[in-house]
Amino acid sequence: MKYTNDMKNRLKRVEGQVRGVLRMMEEEKDCKEVIYQLTAIRAALDKATAYIIGKNMEQCMLQQMEKGESADKVIQEAIQLLVKSR
Repeated sequence: MKYTNDMKNRLKRVEGQVRGVLRMMEEEKDCKEVIYQLTAIRAALDKATAYIIGKNMEQCMLQQMEKGESADKVIQEAIQLLVKSR
């Protein structure tokens, strides 16, 4: 699978958020603020994961259809990846 700049940028934003949380911890910020940021990081990772799985499924389905094959297996694999990511 080709990882697009959009996919990479999503993870770079998460990386920045993690650095921000570490900085907050070093500055001994209130734990509630840290938890809010950690929750935002989790949500961003969930969205990035879903986006990557969706793009992968799209590419695989197109390949299957070009071969004249069913995309059922690709769909099942995508569902398993989504379930595993939770």
